[in-house]
Amino acid sequence: MRQRLKTLLDEAIAAAIAAAELPPESADTDFSIDSPPRPELGDFSANAAMALAKVARRAPQQIAQVLLAHLPIDPLVESVEIAPPAFINFHVSQAWFAEAVAGCLKRGEAYGRDDWGAGKRVQVEFVSANPVGPIHIGNARGGPYGDVLASLLEATGHSVAREYYINDGPGNTQAQTFGASLQARYLQALGEEVELPEKGYQGEYVTDLAAGILADHGDKYRDVPRDGEGAYLFFTLVRDSMIDVLREDCEALGIRFDEWFCESNLYDTGAVTAAVARLAELGATYERDGAVWLRSSEFGDDEDRVVVRQTGAPTYIAGDVAYGMNKVIDRGFEHIIYVWGPDHAGYVARLKAALRAVGIAPEDVEIIIYQIVRVLREGEPVKMSKRAGNAIWLREIVEEVGRDAVRFFFLMRSVDAHLDFDLAIASCQTEENPVYYSQYAHARIRSICREGEARGFAGSSLENLQLLTHPAERELMRCISNYPEMISDATRRRAPHRLTHYSTEMARIFHQFYGLCRVLDPEAPELSSARLALCEAAAQVLGNLLGLLGVSAPERM
Repeated sequence: MRQRLKTLLDEAIAAAIAAAELPPESADTDFSIDSPPRPELGDFSANAAMALAKVARRAPQQIAQVLLAHLPIDPLVESVEIAPPAFINFHVSQAWFAEAVAGCLKRGEAYGRDDWGAGKRVQVEFVSANPVGPIHIGNARGGPYGDVLASLLEATGHSVAREYYINDGPGNTQAQTFGASLQARYLQALGEEVELPEKGYQGEYVTDLAAGILADHGDKYRDVPRDGEGAYLFFTLVRDSMIDVLREDCEALGIRFDEWFCESNLYDTGAVTAAVARLAELGATYERDGAVWLRSSEFGDDEDRVVVRQTGAPTYIAGDVAYGMNKVIDRGFEHIIYVWGPDHAGYVARLKAALRAVGIAPEDVEIIIYQIVRVLREGEPVKMSKRAGNAIWLREIVEEVGRDAVRFFFLMRSVDAHLDFDLAIASCQTEENPVYYSQYAHARIRSICREGEARGFAGSSLENLQLLTHPAERELMRCISNYPEMISDATRRRAPHRLTHYSTEMARIFHQFYGLCRVLDPEAPELSSARLALCEAAAQVLGNLLGLLGVSAPERM
């Protein structure tokens, strides 16, 4: 309906331009259509007149009157009025809401899904934490976000692949630091007095892993040099077990990837060397001071970057170019999305410039940066885990409050905003806990529907649905009818947090409706059947919402 109303206003603007009542540039003005703050103000409200005020150089009230004069007649719009300061408020016919509820019941789990993505091949790469320990809270937020973004893309017709990029290349700094920490603990276990490297990994799990190497190999690696190659060797001894840990962490959060892609494969297959050669063929590199430089400043970066060091070793950017070429050129993805933590924000322009240098269009590369999560308990910061050393492990949080709460809470705010995650709220079973509130609403509606079936209330017809004229009924119907547009908008805006907001808002609206409208009334069977159908549609939307969020929708609680 929002799109339908926007089309009406666009036609009104065009007519006003043709009548010389608005300037031609008015056609390019953006405006929004939202729900008014109070039901009596209408079902939808547009800010078009205020948005046009600057370009038209007229008072918003005058512009609103002009738009109303040119607004086409629509059978689904009962009335239109202007509300201060110059909102254009629409009252929609009951037939529209009845059709929306009937459509929801007919489509079931498919309600809200669309095909505007037209099968476009999209890859979403997320989490991708270094295989140097379990996933910790610092890089966990990208998990639910990337997973639900992928689900939204699938729900709108895209062909989506979820990928975890394993940073295990020989030049990976974190892998080398982790390996050096393992080597130090291994030598300590052999009785040698050695210190951990600067900024080494402190957790008890490192000591346990080193003990495992000792148990499996004895003193075989005692004389391995304590340099970069030696550190990387120790890393490779535990790499597979670390990947298994990461896989288990993701599965604990309900995330399964289509591909676990190893950075080391790019080096083993010569893809990194080929990528550097391709850059040279395109004239995108030059030599200076014994190193090979990328002309990244010519492709949108703020300066040129080294791709091959004086030692002959490729830099990170060389591997990332090879990885991007693998995604787009070798595997044929039409759009690639990277979900990164805040520590990678400065790398965005660099990567886009490097990929542009090999012919990958910037608009086909999307990089989303999420902000940090602060874990609290009753408002106080949670202390770091001794076993993790300098982090709070994701698995500990999941075990304490459950998968549903972690996923839901991590998605409650836009990823570009910091997030406080209070364990006390996430674990309580009250209205204060938004995931419990949403799940309880779904279970309550299902209980009502079971009771209605047991008491023999017949299924509702489209005509009966037009009996639902109470303001609380209309508000619930409006929420149901807006759901498909919300899904489309959340996908386009890359905003999974809108799903959590919508679920809690729908739960609130349903509880309000249930408190004001008796659903199962033997003295009003037709109205009861209509209200029961409304309940079924509300449960369907809540279930679809929670399904996209990867959160369970219980039938009973």
